[in-house]
Amino acid sequence: MVNDTIAELQSLITEDLYLIPEDQEAILAQLEGRTVAAKEVESSESIIEPIQVKGNFSKGVLILHEESELSTEVLGMLVNMINAVGHSMTEVGMVSSEVLEDRSMEDFLSLNAHIVLKFGRIKHPINAVPAHSYEVYSENETEYLFADSLSSISEDKALKKKLWTALQALFNLTPRR
Repeated sequence: MVNDTIAELQSLITEDLYLIPEDQEAILAQLEGRTVAAKEVESSESIIEPIQVKGNFSKGVLILHEESELSTEVLGMLVNMINAVGHSMTEVGMVSSEVLEDRSMEDFLSLNAHIVLKFGRIKHPINAVPAHSYEVYSENETEYLFADSLSSISEDKALKKKLWTALQALFNLTPRR
């Protein structure tokens, strides 16, 4: 009877059929009289680890930076900047370009950041976000601010002023006069 069914199917389906490896294993197992549990098929797929974020990240503020390691001077400037906008370094998350490399936009969005501060060149699809440098851009309940690298900003007073003006707009701070 099984052969009759296959013969009937062959007359109905004239194109070649291709199976993905997981389906092929399940069909072969059924033909051998055993079943493959869904867990076994799932375990053969690679499990992607979430993006590792440094810091508590409790306020949804994510800092992306070009540098693999931040110098003492740059870190000091960053701490002052975060404190000036009403947050502390224990509340924000930090991710370097190296960590984001080869990660998908879906991986990034799964972090659920509310504010993303991107400093410098990042090797990631986040660059496709149509934000202009030093201008706040909002998309899907996330606000983005793209700027030069933290190292460049720490060495240039004009870039510091430009960043401070953008941060005031982002965090709804009243400029001092």
